[in-house]
Amino acid sequence: MNIFEHLHYQDRFLNAKDNYESSKLVIMGVPMDFTVSFRPGTRFGPQKIREVSYGLESYSVYADDSLDDKSFYDAGDLDIPFGNVEKSLKSIETVTELCLKDNKIPLFLGGEHLVSYPIVKKVAEKYPDLIVLHFDAHADLRDSFFGEKLSHATVLRRISEHLMDKHIYHFGIRSGVKEEFVYAKEHTHMFPIEVKAPFLKVLQDIKDKPVYITLDIDVVDPAFAPGTGTPEPGGCSSQEILDVVGHFKELNVVGFDLVEVSPANDLSDRTALLAAKILRELIIGLG
Repeated sequence: MNIFEHLHYQDRFLNAKDNYESSKLVIMGVPMDFTVSFRPGTRFGPQKIREVSYGLESYSVYADDSLDDKSFYDAGDLDIPFGNVEKSLKSIETVTELCLKDNKIPLFLGGEHLVSYPIVKKVAEKYPDLIVLHFDAHADLRDSFFGEKLSHATVLRRISEHLMDKHIYHFGIRSGVKEEFVYAKEHTHMFPIEVKAPFLKVLQDIKDKPVYITLDIDVVDPAFAPGTGTPEPGGCSSQEILDVVGHFKELNVVGFDLVEVSPANDLSDRTALLAAKILRELIIGLG
């Protein structure tokens, strides 16, 4: 089975290379927002991030490096059956498995946060001792949401069921119900509100493990990133999240997703620009 049977071509991210086979990193968009509970529109996130990336320089002042010689390919967006959650998640599993079989590092653009679940399931099959780093305003640890087990509000709970206890680290969490924090105390590592300081503290402990990173753009304060479905005041600055991303190169990153960018909620495009900048810094660090 060929990975390209499940994807359709979109405008490419800034300076993406033409050769899949020789690329180390592969960008894939997942235009899905079926379980969003407040403001829909994240299905348009992947294409907007690509579009605004051309407003950035390929050179990074932060890293003193450039995308020019980095080995990454943009495979386009996943073809998903709109409205069918379970079939969509299965499609995401399929392309993730194919990407991993080709020994690539998948970089997914959401889409809502539920897209992380099937990705991590497949990554954890390849790396049984997987560590997940979760950057978010919300815990996403509910067992169900409005009676649904599969939701952007339950995604980290579902992921936790496929990992060893205490293999998830949450950063920046500032919203959730009490039961989520009770669950986290027993099964995960929860760092409420703060982002950079606790991340730097755990960095040395996890650097020899395979690491998957899921970054919900709403971890950033809506003053800097208003274009998201469920904004939550009190978050970190755009500079702080870029500082954190700059350290990802010190980890054994085996997969990544950036989710919940909702372009219609930010006419200035600064949220999508921040997302594109995060992706640029990540690629420079890993590529």
